[in-house]
Amino acid sequence: MLPSLAKLTSYAAPISTAALKRAKHLLVVLPKAAKLDARAPHAALLQAVLTRRKKKLEDLAKSPLSADAGGALVAWVMVDAAQPVFEKQTVMRKALALLLGEHPPEMDIVVLGDAAARDAQASLALYTAWVNGWQMPVRKKINKNNNLRLIRLHGTAAKDGYANVCAQAEGNVLCRELTVLPPNELTPGAYRERVKQLAKTHGWAREEYDFKRLRKMGAGAFCAVAQGSDERDAAIVHLQYRHPDAKKTVALVGKGICFDTGGHNLKPARYMQGMHEDMNGSAVALGILLAATRAKLAVNIDCWMALAQNHLSPRAYKQNEVVTALNGTTIEIVHTDAEGRMVLSDTLTLAARGTSNRPEKPDVIVDFATLTGSMHVALGSRYSGIFATSEALARDAIAAGVASGERVCAFPMDDDYDSALDSDIADVKQCTLDGEADHILAARLLQRFTEKRPWIHVDLSAHSCKGGLGAVATDTNGFGVGWGVALLRGLLDT
Repeated sequence: MLPSLAKLTSYAAPISTAALKRAKHLLVVLPKAAKLDARAPHAALLQAVLTRRKKKLEDLAKSPLSADAGGALVAWVMVDAAQPVFEKQTVMRKALALLLGEHPPEMDIVVLGDAAARDAQASLALYTAWVNGWQMPVRKKINKNNNLRLIRLHGTAAKDGYANVCAQAEGNVLCRELTVLPPNELTPGAYRERVKQLAKTHGWAREEYDFKRLRKMGAGAFCAVAQGSDERDAAIVHLQYRHPDAKKTVALVGKGICFDTGGHNLKPARYMQGMHEDMNGSAVALGILLAATRAKLAVNIDCWMALAQNHLSPRAYKQNEVVTALNGTTIEIVHTDAEGRMVLSDTLTLAARGTSNRPEKPDVIVDFATLTGSMHVALGSRYSGIFATSEALARDAIAAGVASGERVCAFPMDDDYDSALDSDIADVKQCTLDGEADHILAARLLQRFTEKRPWIHVDLSAHSCKGGLGAVATDTNGFGVGWGVALLRGLLDT
């Protein structure tokens, strides 16, 4: 089952007097202007609030305001079309937080300005309301349903009912819901069952490569990690979305480590906290697949999810072992907490080769992973890092970040970094113990398993940001879903 987003009722006409009286939670979205439009709802009240707080109208583009209007809560925000998408999302999140803090079941949104401004403002406000009006999963004895259930939009009405905006919001919400589920609920087996139901609902072809099958195939890198678990529920899950008018095929690959203890190189408690979210990369890939399906994007998508746990047990893999990956590459194990690049290695090989029933190779591979601490050191939690096999792909990735508000920074991965991964006993070392440029070394290792296909690697350092990021108010923000949808749309235009 998908999380339920608020239903939308839209009216092309300005808000009526009767509707204005009925509204209990009202968001008024103003275009950039030097003078307040007297036709704006509660314009006199807004002017009074601005005067009392010694603020100018244009300050609303950075700091929204709210006030009580005869028992109703009204929030005003200004959208400056010239601002970057990230900045517009941030101010809209702040404005909606003033209203959503009361957990309203219904909300009215009024957009003002010319037709183009109203449509853009509506898309921004609706997306932000949809992703923040949904309650993250909680397991408390007293748990009220605080979901926003109805949005009434006044001032514009898209022919498609903003279906594309809703599709992206659904993908983001699915990603976040999966990511925050506790590890006793989202085991690899439970995750596979959830994906099975989603595939049935959305008509995705599904194939599972379970542990036994992968062992027989020679996927030694994935199995090295998975063998530490008592439950043999680890698997690589492959989902397919096909569109009759598609001219390009994209492979999405996601790291799905449902809990990461670090293995024999056991994490201390401080760093093991939150490791149920180490499957976020797979949730991002799944969220993009859902959004693309709901929006009916004319692209073929293969989604590959590497689902496992990194457990400590007598069977768990150890330092100095040498394992053979699916493509025949031998890997010297250096640190068992570098398990993400192990499961991704074999998954990337499968994604790059295509499948027996659909042998077409992808035009581009994009993988998502909460992979390295060094990327978080490099960027913090407000950007994610990307690596690309060409400058053109890197430009596409950065452009998708600008368009979506989910910002990325490109990193180098020149050949001479490979010397750090030279092994005396195997084809390559898994990593080093030095810690220097580990995000780059991880990318250099993973590229060996892409069969020289065009490839983008996304290291999700921004998957969790305290206080929210961009449009999303929760720490776990679903970063990557909006970026991935923007990337797919960009590929369709080339």
